[in-house]
Amino acid sequence: MQKINRNVVLALLSLTSLIFLLFQLCYYKFYLSQKNGATFSKVRGSQSGQDSIRWHVVRKFLGLISSHNIPVYLIDPLILGLVDKDIEQIRNSPGGPSPECKYFCAPRDFTTFALLDKTWKHEVGLFRTAEKMGFQWLKIINKDPRLDGMDDLSGMEIPLHYIFKLASHAIHLVVFYERSGNFLWHGPLRLKQHMDRKFVPFQKLHFGRYPGAYEKPELLLVSIDDLKVQIPKNPSSFLEEVSNSRFLECRYREARAFFQLYPDDASLDSVEFRKKAKSLLHLAALTLNNLGVKFWLSSGTCLGWYRQCNVIPHSKDVDLGIFIRDYKADIIPAFKNAGLPLKHKFGKVEDSLELSFQGEDDVKLDIFFFYEEDDHIWNGGTQAKSGKKFKYLFPKFTLCWTEFVELKVHVPCETLQYVEANYGPEWKVPVKVWDWKSSPFNVQDNGVWPIDEWDNVIQIY
Repeated sequence: MQKINRNVVLALLSLTSLIFLLFQLCYYKFYLSQKNGATFSKVRGSQSGQDSIRWHVVRKFLGLISSHNIPVYLIDPLILGLVDKDIEQIRNSPGGPSPECKYFCAPRDFTTFALLDKTWKHEVGLFRTAEKMGFQWLKIINKDPRLDGMDDLSGMEIPLHYIFKLASHAIHLVVFYERSGNFLWHGPLRLKQHMDRKFVPFQKLHFGRYPGAYEKPELLLVSIDDLKVQIPKNPSSFLEEVSNSRFLECRYREARAFFQLYPDDASLDSVEFRKKAKSLLHLAALTLNNLGVKFWLSSGTCLGWYRQCNVIPHSKDVDLGIFIRDYKADIIPAFKNAGLPLKHKFGKVEDSLELSFQGEDDVKLDIFFFYEEDDHIWNGGTQAKSGKKFKYLFPKFTLCWTEFVELKVHVPCETLQYVEANYGPEWKVPVKVWDWKSSPFNVQDNGVWPIDEWDNVIQIY
């Protein structure tokens, strides 16, 4: 047998490998990549194939939810920030072809939409269709806090977040639920142990690090980059909500433990006071919200929320805090018009301002104004008969939303530090005899008002 030339064999092997490699590339390009949604035609005005992928993934997702009649709306802060700059142009757009892909082609790893839970049924068909379209998906569930109460700590879980991934882009679908305070709430995004933590860059997601609270948005249907999508009618207001949306739940488990040690006062007087306090708090919130004045639960009202998820019956008043920078001269006449006349006014805007309004019967509303220093925050107090001034020091804090007596209202996010500053380490123990001049853990003497200022800084009605 004639000896085979080694070079010929090597050449044939190389040619065979090249042909096989070309076959694999063609197979991937024309079959696998199309099946998995990784190849897209270039969208108008985009700068790269990656831009095109983002737009096409959004388009396919909108087609998916439309085929199942699921109404979603865009809440992606990056895109809404771009849209807000051009909102008038977008509102007045006839909806024709866009000259460029400006919004959905912006660089990002995911696009965020919202879904109202009550507007759809959790159908398995949606996810089957998604898989047929090439999407991978992940569902995040957790406990439903709306079912918690003093009588029951429910273990029922509800869907909070969905992630749909196609090619190199993901859709984050945040599920919103209505709360009894007439607002929308979304839960945290907490992965179970078995879940793939590399499924998407979870740490970059805009929603889910904390629970969030939002007003019900009015929606607007617009055309963005040739895609019909609903957005909040006022994007700038929604974006402001995003940055201040963190929500804290009432601590029902701890409240139940508290009442086991200190049984609740269920007397007729206590029930009646709580009813009046709730009504007064709702009226005060409505009045201040109409003025655009941010406030929070303070003093005994904050302690009642944090310790026992209710108004403290022996407190006999409702306490609110307002930063002095948010003070408006309209506050006093607005409360008067709401049927809450001024009971007393102590201090002045520049120093130790405090307002008290008379509610129903002997229930009053106290509003304390807080002043910010370099390393702490304080509010003041005044003794009417002596002109003595007092100062109450707090560590700096931020504001979170909560739900209290069926009302969406602010509390200090750092609630424990706030409560401990005011009531000391024994804050869990009820105290029924309280002297505002000496009992608070954080009270300090702050001098005396000059006699020639008394007519201005000590006003009793």
